[in-house]
Amino acid sequence: MMNKIIYIFLAAAIILSSCKLDDQLDPNNPSVSSVTQNATVGQLQNLVTGLEVRSKAYIGTASNAYGVFGREIWYFNRTDARYNQFWLGQGGRLPNSTFFGVDAAFTSAYVTIKQANLLISAIANTGSVTEEQKHAYLGFAKTIQGYQFIIPANSQYENGIRVDVTDEQRPGPFVKYQPALTAIRGVLEEGYSELTQSGSALPFTLSAGYSGLNTPAGLMKVNRALVARVAIYQKDWQGALDALSQSFFDINGSLSIGPAHTFAAPPDTYNPLFYVLNASPATITVVHPSLIENALPGDLRVSSKFFKRTAVLTNTQGEVPLSSQYQDNRWATNVAPITYIKNEELILIYAEASAQLQQFDNAVRAVNRIRSAAGLANYTGGLTTAALITEILFQRRYSLWYEPAGHRWVDLRRYDRLSELPVAADKGVAFTQMATPLNELNWDLYAK
Repeated sequence: MMNKIIYIFLAAAIILSSCKLDDQLDPNNPSVSSVTQNATVGQLQNLVTGLEVRSKAYIGTASNAYGVFGREIWYFNRTDARYNQFWLGQGGRLPNSTFFGVDAAFTSAYVTIKQANLLISAIANTGSVTEEQKHAYLGFAKTIQGYQFIIPANSQYENGIRVDVTDEQRPGPFVKYQPALTAIRGVLEEGYSELTQSGSALPFTLSAGYSGLNTPAGLMKVNRALVARVAIYQKDWQGALDALSQSFFDINGSLSIGPAHTFAAPPDTYNPLFYVLNASPATITVVHPSLIENALPGDLRVSSKFFKRTAVLTNTQGEVPLSSQYQDNRWATNVAPITYIKNEELILIYAEASAQLQQFDNAVRAVNRIRSAAGLANYTGGLTTAALITEILFQRRYSLWYEPAGHRWVDLRRYDRLSELPVAADKGVAFTQMATPLNELNWDLYAK
């Protein structure tokens, strides 16, 4: 089966221009100069809060689109069925408009990166905080930047992304996937270095999503966790293990520990992945039937994550009718937080890196930690890298199901296994990457 490339074009203003913050007279929306020239502690706190709020804007689009690409979910939308049809690639249909939403994850990531650059500029030009405190602001900004760069890098893949966007009017060139990962890791390393110089307490306040990690030492652990994720994308197995040793990785600890995006009622936003159980709204995501069919008997992740509805949901708009009786059961309310990297993922990273380095005892120990938590018996398969990687990818499929990072899609691509996606059932295709947004290309053609 030939992998396809999704053609998704931005119809709005050029993304890098859209991130530009112009001078304004509205006191509720202060000008850039008011915070980049001797910002007060209160203004710096507003920039930090804004950065954290912006950093979650990618979730709904990324989770849904990448979840469909990786056949983790189907996205039923009675208002416009083309979302599911195009994301599945049914009948060779390829998205060619911003209307189908996938570019929103790209856009939101760069808006967040711009917000971080604004905070960095403010810190460089203020006397309101000490030098030690400045390191804390910079460390947080660059850690969030590194994370946000991962989002477009994984969706654009070999088309590449821009990593030099400090001056949005003169952005740097597109950088291919592996060089982009190197640059992203460099941003994270800069963030880590800043945090090591920032003392024992943060001079700003973070949301409850960073509970237990809201100190310089805690943010260093978050930073190292993100480096471990990037390292396995780079096939830097020892680097992944080294990063894990400085993160919040704990093979015997709670699987759910990690930094989270928080939600609340307006003016904040609700959890975009929450749907009322057994409801039949115009738009809803359903569990891909292959997750139920391929699950091991007694896997607690199936009973905890997948809710069996009283009636099957069917979408008849497309090349073939699609039906599922299961929906997402992870969220108790519409303000439940979403963890963006957690100990369960770190344990699986440890297992994968250990298997690749032929440290099979360590790999099996980590796999068994995941299997035990899921109510499964210990691993009894082969003690080879190939056998263990197959097992680890299977465990990642259920442990990291439908998370914003699009793990299943990325995992199968990085192991050249996209042909394993069950595309025949929906008459779709397996996409390899998204196309470069049209206005990004136009920028290079027409910008002076």
